[in-house]
Amino acid sequence: MTSIYAGSMKTLPQRGKFIYDVLTTNFIHQNQLMFEQFGDFNWIEWGSDRLYNVANAEVAHDILVKKASSFYKDPGYRDQQGGIAMVLGRGLITSDGAHWREHRKLVAPAFHAQRIHAYAETMVDATQKLMQTWEDGAQRDVSHDMMVLTLRIVAKTLFSTEVEADINLINRVIEQFQRIAVEQLFPSWLPTPSRIITRQVTHKLNQRIYEMIAQRRANGGDNGDLMAMLLLSTDEDGNRLSDLDVRDEAVTLILAGHETTSNTLSWTFKLLAEHPEVEARLHAELDAVLGGRVPTLADLRQLTYTNMVLKEAMRLYPAAWVIGRQALEDVEIQGEVIPKGAILNIYTYFIQRNEKYWDNPTRFDPERFSPENEGRINKWAYIPFSTGPRVCVGNSFAMMEAQLLLATIASRFQLSLPTGHSVELNPLVTLNPKGGLPMILKERQPILQPS
Repeated sequence: MTSIYAGSMKTLPQRGKFIYDVLTTNFIHQNQLMFEQFGDFNWIEWGSDRLYNVANAEVAHDILVKKASSFYKDPGYRDQQGGIAMVLGRGLITSDGAHWREHRKLVAPAFHAQRIHAYAETMVDATQKLMQTWEDGAQRDVSHDMMVLTLRIVAKTLFSTEVEADINLINRVIEQFQRIAVEQLFPSWLPTPSRIITRQVTHKLNQRIYEMIAQRRANGGDNGDLMAMLLLSTDEDGNRLSDLDVRDEAVTLILAGHETTSNTLSWTFKLLAEHPEVEARLHAELDAVLGGRVPTLADLRQLTYTNMVLKEAMRLYPAAWVIGRQALEDVEIQGEVIPKGAILNIYTYFIQRNEKYWDNPTRFDPERFSPENEGRINKWAYIPFSTGPRVCVGNSFAMMEAQLLLATIASRFQLSLPTGHSVELNPLVTLNPKGGLPMILKERQPILQPS
């Protein structure tokens, strides 16, 4: 397969216009037009460099799986001056090579099934506390509520602590973290106001994390949370993570871990509100399985439609909507020679909506993921947690959390969109609803099945 040349942005005025368009229009819409015009594997010239755009599952599979060793994370991840490494440091998301391989081995035990299963009750308890603040008929910013809820959960499971006093600080870091996506359009050496603020709030967050690390090292022991696993994990030579390493992985888990689940739930509630027939079937399953009680880990096996709803929501609105790579060497991908140093943007959002792989791709249809149908899905075309060696280490944690939170909330409340309200995409570091997600709460009584 040969890519199609899409255009050239060699001059500063051309690049300036592109930046202006991105800042003032819907970036996803811009890319949709590009893929429609130039195909699902194309490239543009950006100054002296090439930027490849991928919405093709076979191309993505070659890059992320078959020839993964020929690619690194792109500078948008690794650059500590202008990339997301400004905040995350050298954690699993931003690192590469030997450093990444060593850390992956050390962090992976924190997400073993036995350990994450112990967090199920914490997740449900936190959700119940949130719903105690909800009132029938009230309007809430559900996006904000899901952000705070998942933050509380990751803090409890990571640090075994409540973080109410730190939520404002972490929210400020998150706001700046999201803006990094736009700031990357400017040279990394440029000290923009946003970058200055990012460094300031990240410094304050670092101080809190290092305080926690020092307390844990002084107290010792394993209290069952993720921080304990980070501090106690050792490699084959008995080496442990340094304080800086623990800080980087902890901040990665706080910011990247909770934000993706939060956005998944927000998009799920938006889709359910727009598709009452799916919502009714979800409520029926929850009523039949739970009978009005809160869900437990054991219930997830029976909540098959709940799982289908979440998977389909993640297909349409993947939190990690784009994956960036840089070629370490000249490498052939589907007949096209990618030159060393080229940047490749793999658009999960468009792969999972590509009509080559999905019938009626923009339709919300959880039946795609039924036990009967899921086996027919092109597995290369469904990568909400990425794929290959860099697949998300916390994907099981995230899915368990999303299922439990959705089941707990949808058992008690029906959420609807205000009349006339249109939800817009906000494609930053992650894909979230622009300006929040106002929804009207309606308390519901489960319909109990006859015994």
